[in-house]
Amino acid sequence: MRILGIDPGLQTTGFGLIDVEGSQLSYVASGVIQTTKEEMGNLPARLKVIYDGVREITALYQPDVASVEIVFVNVNPQATLLLGQARGCCVTALVSCDLAVAEYTALQMKQAITGHGRAAKSQIQEMVKRLLLLPVLPRQDAADALGLAITHAHASPSMNKLAAVNALHRKTHGMYRGGRSH
Repeated sequence: MRILGIDPGLQTTGFGLIDVEGSQLSYVASGVIQTTKEEMGNLPARLKVIYDGVREITALYQPDVASVEIVFVNVNPQATLLLGQARGCCVTALVSCDLAVAEYTALQMKQAITGHGRAAKSQIQEMVKRLLLLPVLPRQDAADALGLAITHAHASPSMNKLAAVNALHRKTHGMYRGGRSH
């Protein structure tokens, strides 16, 4: 299975791809999609760069599933809204390529990669380097994206088993028609 991890950001969106065979993880590629060349005030143009970049990566590497970081609530509400738009753009691009999208918080990813949820960026980089046997540290945004892919590789077998069991006991109250449920 090939997993694409996405760490959304309005200026820099990280991506990372791994192959999973059993419990073996293999590095495929990683990098960033940058929008800093675009005008800072031109949000639609920046979102288009992210959208096109995610679709290009998906077409090039043909992942089976994607894993995206869930936006955290920031001290600055405007920054949170902008980050949410970048994340929505990434998810839309992935779904338009017919990929299933798993979502994890930064805390869940840090817990899965380093063993504790308050890990520093440098700790994430080091553990991703070790887990994937990389010769050098990946850059921060790419390391977070690779961390999301690794998190999904570890969590998906358990999630699939839970989904099979929970399908029988699914709650139907409070559901949106055709939308998210709890």
